[in-house]
Amino acid sequence: MAAGKLTGAATRALRRGGGTALPGLVALRVDPGVVAALGRQLGGGRVLVTGTNGKTTASRLLAGMLAAAGRPYLHNREGSNMVRGFASLLVRRADLLGRIPGAAGMAGVFETDEATFPAAVRALDPDVMVVTNLFRDQLDRYGEVDTVAGLWREGLAAARRDAVLVLNADDPSVAALADGWPGRVHWFGIDDPAFAREGTGAADARWCACGGDYVYERRYFAHVGWWRCAACGRSRPATDTTARAIRLELRGASWEMDGAGRVEMRLTGLYNVANALAAAGAARVLGLDEAAVRRGLRETSAAFGRQEVVRLEGRELWLLLAKNPAGANQVLLLLEQAGGPAMAIAGLLNDRFADGQDVSWIWDVEYELLAGRVARCWAGGDRAEDLALRLDYAGWPRPLAAEQSPAALLDAVLAGTAPGDRIFVIPTYTAMLDLRAELARRGAVRSALE
Repeated sequence: MAAGKLTGAATRALRRGGGTALPGLVALRVDPGVVAALGRQLGGGRVLVTGTNGKTTASRLLAGMLAAAGRPYLHNREGSNMVRGFASLLVRRADLLGRIPGAAGMAGVFETDEATFPAAVRALDPDVMVVTNLFRDQLDRYGEVDTVAGLWREGLAAARRDAVLVLNADDPSVAALADGWPGRVHWFGIDDPAFAREGTGAADARWCACGGDYVYERRYFAHVGWWRCAACGRSRPATDTTARAIRLELRGASWEMDGAGRVEMRLTGLYNVANALAAAGAARVLGLDEAAVRRGLRETSAAFGRQEVVRLEGRELWLLLAKNPAGANQVLLLLEQAGGPAMAIAGLLNDRFADGQDVSWIWDVEYELLAGRVARCWAGGDRAEDLALRLDYAGWPRPLAAEQSPAALLDAVLAGTAPGDRIFVIPTYTAMLDLRAELARRGAVRSALE
């Protein structure tokens, strides 16, 4: 405890980071069992949230629902979602004797990296496990989707049999996790035929475990929708938490949710409706009332970089994180539906470890959706030239600039726009962090170290 706390204090004092990872790494070196010793004190429900996309948003929404219910909780809000991040959070909240005040009635919401899931289960012994979706992401780090599914099954094998799974019924790969699970499953999903589409992007699940093809009554995006196996008949389960009559606007979304009436949130896009359903399903499993669920949805703001709106020199920058083909396609679909004509868009592409070093995935992104709708664009990030080429093939106008430096990119955006303009910014993960650091330097956002 002393080693972790001192490391955290030194890290923050020296402004070498936010103290979200290094203190936990030090504490784990001293005692590898520190996460289990601290985390299992939380008696108000320990929740793990994982998935390729949406785990940060779903975790944040669930934390908002707990706050609305007046329930004490811990949440790795900063997004440090590996075991060292859990350790940092728990060490910071515990006293020097390793006791977390009020832990007996406190919930824990832990956003969990896909590959960390088995270790997180073994350490935290969760009561609830939420899985949002399974898409291709960082193939050079995670491998194919089957590898990730195998890791999740390893985690489930280590879990208590009375733990509850909260699963996306619309994703056949996630639904398959319930096969052989002896405990309770709470299913969430979308029931709105108005959002079924013909062109839905690259699918990352085409065949059932039996070898049969998936066929769809409705397909919302990628392989997500109302599915069944043509061979064995396995099909989308009936849902416990459902969204119907969905309305999407640029500044928010609303829908009918069984048991809660019409709900609304500040985030938008069909993918965020699914994330909200994941959070609501977990909240219901934890016993929160519907008023807390509605209020949490209504009042929770976007996580940084995820539909965050930043004002810079009179311009309005909308930061829309897109880190893989499925997520990027959903961002583009949202802009097609709600972005308006003659859009200004800046894309940023990095190829660092946290992004995936193979950027060929941009050729599976349907930038063509916005051909003819983009008036001005810019390319940025370490692989700005690769992105500029992709946008050219998609029929977008020639980028006004292709800049690797976030400072140079922002200068180019400011030079090519006027006060009052709205610019949609679509960055990969580390590009978003770089851009926000530059925005913080210019006083437009708070630094991550503050």
